[in-house]
Amino acid sequence: MNDPLTFDAERRGRNVDNPADPSADASSCAAHDDRQDAQHELAGAAHDVPPGAMPPRPPPSSHPGTGRFGRARQAAAGKPSSGTASANARFMLSHPLHILSLGFGSGLSRVMPGTAGTLFGWLSFDALSGYLSALEWTMLIVGGFAAGCWFTGFTARRLGVDDPSPVVWDEIVAFWLVLLFVTPASFAAQLGAFVVFRFFDMVKPPPIGYFDRRLHGGFGIMFDDLVAAFFTLLAIALWRSL
Repeated sequence: MNDPLTFDAERRGRNVDNPADPSADASSCAAHDDRQDAQHELAGAAHDVPPGAMPPRPPPSSHPGTGRFGRARQAAAGKPSSGTASANARFMLSHPLHILSLGFGSGLSRVMPGTAGTLFGWLSFDALSGYLSALEWTMLIVGGFAAGCWFTGFTARRLGVDDPSPVVWDEIVAFWLVLLFVTPASFAAQLGAFVVFRFFDMVKPPPIGYFDRRLHGGFGIMFDDLVAAFFTLLAIALWRSL
C-alpha cells in the first residue's frame, strides 16, 4: 500500500524523496499562476460586449439634479436645470430683455410672483392712464404681446424652464387688457377684476389649461394669460348683466 504522505506529494507534483525541492515548488507556483491568468481571461471575456449588441446602460445617478427624471422634476418645480441661470437681480440686469420679462423685478418676488407681476401691471396702468389714450393703450398691448412672444421665450431659454414663474410680462400685458375694458371703474371693481383674473390664471380651467400644456415657447407663455384675460372679461360682463 502506498504511503499517504508519498501519494499526496506525488499528487502535488513534488519530489517524494525531497519534498522541499525548490524546482518542484517553482513548477507548482507556475502552474498555479497559469490557472489564475486563465481565470482572469475568462472573467474579462464575460464582460466583453459581443459585436452588434447594445452596451449596458450606466446606473442611474444618485444626484437629484441629474438625469432625465431629475431635469423633469426641476422643470416641474420651476427650477433651472444644470448649466442654466437662476432668476435673481443679477440675472435680470444681465440683459435688458430680462428686465421686461421679469416685470421690472416684480417677478423676482419669492411669494406668488405671478400675483406680484399682475399687481405691477395694475399699478403701471394706473400710473400711465393719465398719459395714454385708449388707442395708445391698444397699440401698447398689441405690441407688448407680439414682442413678449419673443423676449419671454428668450428669457425662458436662459433660465432652462419652459414657462418660468418669474417671467411675468404675460400677466402684465393680459391685465392691462382687462383694465382697458373695465375702466373707468371704482377701486372695488378693479380689485374684483384683479381677483378674477388671478383665479383664471392660477387655476387654469379648460380651455386655459389645455393651451398652457399644448403651447410652448414665448407664444405659449403669452397666450394662456390672454385667454385668462378673455374669461375674466366674460365673467365681469356676466356679473354686470345680472
